[in-house]
Amino acid sequence: MSQIIQVYWSMLLRSLGYTLVLTLFALFFAMIIGLIFALLNVSHKKSLNFIGTVYVDAVRGVPLIVLAFFIYFGVPQAVKMLGVQGFRLPALQAGTIALAMNCGAYMAEIFRAGIQSIDKGQMEAARSLGLPYGTSMRRVILPQAFKVMIPSVINQFIITLKDTSILSVIGYPELTNMGKTISGNTFKSLQTWTIIGILYMVVIVTLSKVAKKIEWRLKKDGE
Repeated sequence: MSQIIQVYWSMLLRSLGYTLVLTLFALFFAMIIGLIFALLNVSHKKSLNFIGTVYVDAVRGVPLIVLAFFIYFGVPQAVKMLGVQGFRLPALQAGTIALAMNCGAYMAEIFRAGIQSIDKGQMEAARSLGLPYGTSMRRVILPQAFKVMIPSVINQFIITLKDTSILSVIGYPELTNMGKTISGNTFKSLQTWTIIGILYMVVIVTLSKVAKKIEWRLKKDGE
């Protein structure tokens, strides 16, 4: 194991960096997607509710690996059928889109639950002061909801980080993909995957501790 660390340590750290970059990109866009569809789901218009529900149910009903294959292989083929030649999505872009869509569906439910956890009187009070619905949501409801949602968002970040391992199937050089390479080069699967597991564990446990600490502070501030 020490020999693998000595030879491949820089490559392992680089692949861990790629994993974190992909996770951050995906979470950033997932939060935007989640917020949009959460607002559709809490809207009073049934047509907007329908759109939000269809997206969440459809994306959550498709395995991430299928979504990744569809975006990485299917979308370029669809573009080619439209007459555009040479179009291809890099693994980072395809992986970000797949993860953001998948994570966005779950984030939509987190945001929806956070918004609905705020007492309805808050919205009624804001509207009674003459604030439009959008302004009331942006300045009154969402700031309170975000405080409630922070621990869940961090937990979703952890889930998304682990889900990046699935994107090794499209060739993105994240940590699991690097593990495959090292295992194939050294024929030391036990040692290689032990190292990979430890690296994931260190990052995920650290994030879990951060989530618990933030949750504890929020509870303390709310007392």
